[in-house]
Amino acid sequence: MSRDQHQHLSRRERQIMDVIYARGEANVNEIQPGLPDPPTHTAVRTLLKILGDKGLVTREKCGREYVYRPKTRRSRVGQSALQNVIQTFFDGSLEKAVGAHLATHKAKLSTDELDRLQAMIDEARRKKA
Repeated sequence: MSRDQHQHLSRRERQIMDVIYARGEANVNEIQPGLPDPPTHTAVRTLLKILGDKGLVTREKCGREYVYRPKTRRSRVGQSALQNVIQTFFDGSLEKAVGAHLATHKAKLSTDELDRLQAMIDEARRKKA
């Protein structure tokens, strides 16, 4: 899913994509209960058809049901979404975004996480030199 496609999803379409990404694949009976204030099965099927028409999901017949899968890897969509958040809310600055995250009381990083982050920073420095 490109950044442009992702930005043009309705709230419900985004919620459905979230369920599919979290599960890896899902049918209507698995998607519907994963949604806040779940719509009817018919509404979920209609939204899945729209997502298919937008090129965001594929479907495959499995018994009597269709199984839906995202067309784009979760990591790629996550990278695009993160870039959009950084651009929109932090003036394109990763430093500001990370600083904002670390400033919250919820950002309790373990020593292992800090070591891995430091290793990523060190690697980025080596690539820049």
